[in-house]
Amino acid sequence: MAILAVGIDLAKNVFALHGVNEAGKAQLLRPAVPREKLHALVAALAPCVIGMEACSGAHHWARLFQASGHTVRLIAPKFVTPYRMTGKRGKNDAADAAAICEAIQRPHMRFVPIKNLDQQSRLLVHRARQGFVEQRTATLNRIRGGLSEFGIVLPLKANTVRRRACQCLEDLPGYANTVIGDLLSEVARLDERIEQYDQLIKDMAKNDARAKQLMQLGGVGATTATCLLAMIGNGHDFDCGRQFAAWLGLTPGQYSSGGKTRLGRTTKAGDAYLRSLLVMGARALLAAAKDKNDAISRWAVALAERRGYWRAVVAIAAKNARMAWAVLRRGDAFVLPA
Repeated sequence: MAILAVGIDLAKNVFALHGVNEAGKAQLLRPAVPREKLHALVAALAPCVIGMEACSGAHHWARLFQASGHTVRLIAPKFVTPYRMTGKRGKNDAADAAAICEAIQRPHMRFVPIKNLDQQSRLLVHRARQGFVEQRTATLNRIRGGLSEFGIVLPLKANTVRRRACQCLEDLPGYANTVIGDLLSEVARLDERIEQYDQLIKDMAKNDARAKQLMQLGGVGATTATCLLAMIGNGHDFDCGRQFAAWLGLTPGQYSSGGKTRLGRTTKAGDAYLRSLLVMGARALLAAAKDKNDAISRWAVALAERRGYWRAVVAIAAKNARMAWAVLRRGDAFVLPA
């Protein structure tokens, strides 16, 4: 009987495979497959559904297996956990592979969009830039912490830290002068590197028609537009805009029972970087909405007055996510609300 579905537990060097046939019985059990043999083993199988957790290297393997004629499904690890614990005790690679194999066969399971090489390379630009931003923040905090040991307490604002640290540099005793000077030089280097990556992102947006169309939305700039394209492409993996907003964690969690609807806080699921970009864009849109008279600006201002600032920001971010999905799915057919 042919193998219908295969679950693969990804790792660095040793992988576990679990395959089932049409009758649901385990037919392929490989608890330890070396990395160099995995591709050949999967390529030798008849076309089937292959499932993996969305983790480091998952998109690379997905592209390889798709080229061999298989249908690949990437699944968020949190959706695999319930199937791992069903009727089993303990956790190991073989149990993980079996749980993945079980999870991908569920009819209403949600999967992670598989990125192509171009999307992966563009997303890497964003990841690298965000890493430099985090390094710069950490270095500035290191400067503030170091100066506080000498009674110089600085505010959080980055420009103020740079200016005040330079002003008091010559007054610092001994090695402190050298250390703070080196940290300031590191901040300047990171500033230059971040500017270079900002220019890369602007160039990507300038040369992509879909990014230009996304940037027509209020609160969506070059960084958000290119990140959206790198993350979801044309948005074909989502059936509607609300499903995309829920995937990003911009919708409230539901705790409904007995016919009574209970909505909690936003789930904050999905990619935190893209969600933060949409939230920052929503804040900018709300700040500028007071001086505008279009439908979205009027709605945003009224919502902030009625429900408060932060609820309005999250609602605007969710709305932008839904409209961005509509732009990517419909293309030129999308009409921006007047």
